[in-house]
Amino acid sequence: MTQQLRQDYQRIREQSLQLTKGLSAEDAQAQSMPDASPIKWHLAHTTWFFETFILEPYEPAFRPFRESFRLLYNSYYNRIGDQYPRAQRGLITRPSLDEVIAYRHAVDSRVANLIDSRAVDADWPELLILGLQHEQQHQELMLTDLKHLLSFNPEGPVFRPGFETFNPTTEPARWISLEGGLIEIGAHDHGFAFDNERPRHPVFLRPYELSSHLVTEGDYLEFIEAGGYENPIYWLSEGWAWCQQQSIKRPLYWRTGETGEECFTLGGWQPLAPGRPLQHIAYFEADAYARFRGLRLPTEAEWEHALETAPDDSMTDAFGRVWQWTTSAYAPYPGFREAAGAVGEYNGKFMVNQYVLKGSSLATPVGHARTSYRNFFPASARWQFTGIRLARD
Repeated sequence: MTQQLRQDYQRIREQSLQLTKGLSAEDAQAQSMPDASPIKWHLAHTTWFFETFILEPYEPAFRPFRESFRLLYNSYYNRIGDQYPRAQRGLITRPSLDEVIAYRHAVDSRVANLIDSRAVDADWPELLILGLQHEQQHQELMLTDLKHLLSFNPEGPVFRPGFETFNPTTEPARWISLEGGLIEIGAHDHGFAFDNERPRHPVFLRPYELSSHLVTEGDYLEFIEAGGYENPIYWLSEGWAWCQQQSIKRPLYWRTGETGEECFTLGGWQPLAPGRPLQHIAYFEADAYARFRGLRLPTEAEWEHALETAPDDSMTDAFGRVWQWTTSAYAPYPGFREAAGAVGEYNGKFMVNQYVLKGSSLATPVGHARTSYRNFFPASARWQFTGIRLARD
């Protein structure tokens, strides 16, 4: 077990650095909006997590790499101490990117020594695994935050050629019928899961149907051309106000170019593809589109039940393409208990004014997703790779 932990630690930590290949120090420094963070901050914060939750309580004669990092790279853990304002992370030009990478290497060396020298006790490996899962979450955020940043550049820079390419299926969408009844959702007791995925518990579902395919760019273009953004009948009141106040007329990263409609990708500007799954949609937009079609979004219980019971491969792109909005508010499962100590602030404190998304996206690290996973964002968020799968009664 010790050897596997060491290998997993080295592999996942290295994957974060691999994501920075081809980026300049300037790319890693900038912050495009308060909800996004600089690449340099992601690299430092994930390192701070291991220093704070692994080295500090378990390393003999622990000393911090640099005392000021305790404040600079603490994201939201109030029981650890104060945090630097989130919206101003891009102003922290020092330490440099090279110093942050040196910080990573120093902490990695100390964690590796701890793994090699320490007897594995009851809670220590669980904290290390949590840290690795946390790092993978930030690997996805690194890509989405970088995409938002690069989208402001009029040159349309290319970061990963072909990263968002997709071969659309010619198979038409169909309805998957599910009987419902008294079912169970949530993570089982064995294996890793975040605390918000447990406990597994019963839920009653009425019979329902789920679309086999994700909504495509071509599908959504019909909504736009039919005046969907100009007609309040499709919109929740708060969503309509959001559209008007923000002058929202199309999905994030869409524009009319010289040769027609196009969208910005990590591979630069690309023409819209009618069969490509729609992405970068807010909950407000997803709900409005569903109403336009006379349909609805699924609940998280319906989505999870369908994945566990529907015939294999009946739900196209359930994972690895876009996170799929549900109508379920992000709330604790019956019997949910936060972990003791500061690590208990990981998920529970955010259980208000957010919606659950299921699946995973093309930016999600391989092996990180699972059926019980509960991603969550506010209704206006759309810089993540978010999309739509429709449902009906």
